[in-house]
Amino acid sequence: MIRSFGLLLYQWRILLHDALVIPVAWLVAYWLRYNLGVIPEDFLRGAFFALPVVLAVQLTANYFVGVHRGEWRFVSLPDLSLILRATVTGTIAIAFSLFLVAERLAFVPRSVFILYALVLAVLMSSSRLVFRLFKDRHFTTKAGRKVLVLGAGAAGEQLSRDLRRNHPNRYNIIGFLDDDPEKVGRQIHRVPIIASTEVLLDVVERWGIELVLIAVPSASEKTMQRLVGLCEKSGVEFKTLPGAHELVSGKVQLGDMREVRIDDLLGRDPVKLDWHRIKDSLCDKTVLVTGAGGSIGAELCRQLASVCSARLVILDQSEYNLYRIEEELSERFPNVTLSPVLGDVCDVVAMQHIFARYKPAAVFHAAAYKHVPLLEGQVREAVRNNVFGTKQVADLAHSSGVEKFVLISTDKAVNPSSLMGACKRAAEIYIQQLAPQSETTFITVRFGNVLGSAGSVVPKFQEQIKRGGPVTVTHPEMTRYFMTITEASQLILEASAMGEGGRIYVLDMGLPVLISDLAEQLIQLSGKEVHKDIRIVYTGLRAGEKLHEELFHTDENLSDTDYEKIHLAATRTIDSQKASELLEDLLSKMDRFDDSLIQSLRHMIPEYRAHDLEPLQERNA
Repeated sequence: MIRSFGLLLYQWRILLHDALVIPVAWLVAYWLRYNLGVIPEDFLRGAFFALPVVLAVQLTANYFVGVHRGEWRFVSLPDLSLILRATVTGTIAIAFSLFLVAERLAFVPRSVFILYALVLAVLMSSSRLVFRLFKDRHFTTKAGRKVLVLGAGAAGEQLSRDLRRNHPNRYNIIGFLDDDPEKVGRQIHRVPIIASTEVLLDVVERWGIELVLIAVPSASEKTMQRLVGLCEKSGVEFKTLPGAHELVSGKVQLGDMREVRIDDLLGRDPVKLDWHRIKDSLCDKTVLVTGAGGSIGAELCRQLASVCSARLVILDQSEYNLYRIEEELSERFPNVTLSPVLGDVCDVVAMQHIFARYKPAAVFHAAAYKHVPLLEGQVREAVRNNVFGTKQVADLAHSSGVEKFVLISTDKAVNPSSLMGACKRAAEIYIQQLAPQSETTFITVRFGNVLGSAGSVVPKFQEQIKRGGPVTVTHPEMTRYFMTITEASQLILEASAMGEGGRIYVLDMGLPVLISDLAEQLIQLSGKEVHKDIRIVYTGLRAGEKLHEELFHTDENLSDTDYEKIHLAATRTIDSQKASELLEDLLSKMDRFDDSLIQSLRHMIPEYRAHDLEPLQERNA
């Protein structure tokens, strides 16, 4: 209601203009009827008598036809047709009304109605066209690349200030578009806030816009998708500011602009962390991160380095990944003491040496094999790395008196249909049964897919699009939960600071995303058209894959924590003795390359069921 009132306030000037034009058109019609001469006194009196009726009826017709909604800066043939329709409708309604109240149109010549309609249409149209011509001339005389800014808030204002100060001859800001009607009609640094974003295509076409800058860092998922869709339809280059969680400096510059990414369209809200609690938990302590060169591990290292840990021990078995994250951290955080270690979490001697030498106070265990279809044929390696590796690091954390151990788990551990998920669930069970026996706080953090992580679906789709397609989607109904790498890592830190031993914390992943929609959005972001430039081909579910992932088991009723984006999964009852026996049985068979490992996993995790795959015939989207 407030929004409608604000819009009405903006439109009062148009209504006032038309209210002044209507009497002029009515009296000019009489003047023309009498050949630009003197109007007889009786007819002039009749003209003034009818004027209130003419004004009221015509304004009502204009309102219902929608003439007042047209933006004068964009007036075109559709707007002129509205004016013509309102004029004809109003004239007919005026004639009928006067017939009823003016003694069958006494002292109102019939030809006046035709002349009135013609004069009114000319006056209303010409005033709008003259205004548009004046504005177009004003905007097109400036030099520089023509820029349109979406968003007239603080970010848009700062961006416009940067463009004017640092790039005065390179960029010509034509105007702003904003969906807040209270802002429309105002100016920012003498640049008009033209109208809502709905007219973007019209503005781009009429003023030859060459670049659109989206300056709405707090936009929701739906808003961002709508804005990007409009920009794509316009066919011009467009860029966006980073999300609100990335703009921490308070300054917005042209250099901050970047291409729109898929995570912009998923609309993840900014993470607001309790940094004081995190720093109290980790500051001035030695922290070990396993799998430090992976997507999550590397981002955890970045976040930890910014928290001021005394020493950061980064462990990875990939030489290149370890080298890359060490180089980045050394450059970005020169005050942090880094200790890169090339090693395998399954190497007992190496891990004992690491714990003895560095004496970590906290361990973030991110090392794991995670590629679901690939691991289905690598049973021994999956168990060795994801189960035994976790047990090895957890046991050393327990025996070394580590304060806190955080296991990075996955939604695939819930009712697992894959070997990867079953191994992660086995690791969760071991951590849960070890926690009550130890002074170390053992915490499990579970979440879904991470956007842009190595081997994930987004980089795969992007590579397929780069090659010209097709983009391969396993099933048209497949959904997945997604969050950004930064968000996942920050929430892991928050959970580690607030967490209690033996608990499983589930990150709020929002709503599941349809993978076919994700593929379409990536194709559109690349500037291509779905079906026309890039095909989508459905190939059928692969080994171990589910149609829909789950974040918690039916026996793990979620409850809220004091942080809205982190939930607590009620711990399932575990027979500690039986769990230990089943795990020992599993690990005792690691030297075998047969089905006995799978059988042991099934005994340990009764809900583990390999997905029965029904072949889906390949078809084009």
